[in-house]
Amino acid sequence: MGFGYHGQMENTPPPVTFDSDPAPGTVNFGIGQPSPDLMPTALLRRASDAFLAASAPLDLNYGERQGSAGFRSALAEFLSEQYGSPTGAETLFVTAGNSQALDFVCGQFANAGDTVFIEEPSYFLAHQIFADHGLRIVGIPMDRGGMCMDALRQELTRHSPALLYTIPSYHNPCGVTMEEERRREVARLSRKHGFVIAADEVYQMLHYSETPPPAFGTLLADGNILSLGSFSKIMAPALRLGWIQASPDLMDRILATGVVNSGGSFNHFTSLVLQEAIESGQQSAWLESLQSVYAQRLSTMQQALEQHFDGLAEWETPKGGYFFWLRLAPGVETARLKPLAASYQTGFQPGGVFSCQDGFRNYIRLSFAHYTDPEIRDGVARLARLLRENGAGL
Repeated sequence: MGFGYHGQMENTPPPVTFDSDPAPGTVNFGIGQPSPDLMPTALLRRASDAFLAASAPLDLNYGERQGSAGFRSALAEFLSEQYGSPTGAETLFVTAGNSQALDFVCGQFANAGDTVFIEEPSYFLAHQIFADHGLRIVGIPMDRGGMCMDALRQELTRHSPALLYTIPSYHNPCGVTMEEERRREVARLSRKHGFVIAADEVYQMLHYSETPPPAFGTLLADGNILSLGSFSKIMAPALRLGWIQASPDLMDRILATGVVNSGGSFNHFTSLVLQEAIESGQQSAWLESLQSVYAQRLSTMQQALEQHFDGLAEWETPKGGYFFWLRLAPGVETARLKPLAASYQTGFQPGGVFSCQDGFRNYIRLSFAHYTDPEIRDGVARLARLLRENGAGL
């Protein structure tokens, strides 16, 4: 299933309704976060206790501006293991999660009025962050192999972007993964045309049936690359802890900023707790457990869709991440169906919120991360009933 090409658009994206607190009994597949049973409370308690028992007073100070050297060393070892490629601690900068990191990147590597290339469709909060910075958004179409290179080259003849934002592995919302050669080509083009790649790699480690191509964080020597990672998807969102991986020249620009020099590490205390979790092996073990649970939930959603969505939608089964991306019949306005979902005790994200070009209005994004297998089966059945009873079949 292709995603279509809609041309460029520079409008502010439509507002997004957040669904983080659904009514009791509702199975809302619009929620793109872990379920309550996957919050590692006991693990974090052990790691916190171990850190506090061994901590010194200076551990509670501002911290090093690039982030704790001990934490960056532990994180580098963890990433080397997960990426299958050596990662140097000197390439890592500690952030307060991926949204903060992307906002920071926009502030330091672009100016109001500059152009940012993004995949079309793409993560709706990225749209809002770019709009906050006054950036001009140009969408680049996708297919099964990720961002389309011919379209990217064509747009580079028309624009000189400051940034290119991509979610290369298990894309949000599409679930597709950018092919390795395309990653290397994007890196080459960044050097040739002078733009900075902001690679949002939060799903890189959430693979279930295949190992994805090399992370952009392993390609720093090939282009102007900032690889953004986070513990939100592989540990817990409330930690608000992540990292940027960068080459020496881009790291120098990061470290020269006033906010870094005036305040030290963005999330010093939490990083030291996570250092304990990494060094004790608990982070790796937790990631393995998440991969197992999410693989099962993905399979459960696939089976439920096959059972209930025949004649309603088309989709391709993702091999990692959180999301299914479903195409309904042309002319179906999924945004208009969303308010009806509450009466069926279900929910979804309409495709239009992911578009910078007023496209994908007949698509829906479903997340399998937030619910158990029985809840997924029930929720898919309810959603199918909503669509059938409101004339949304193919």
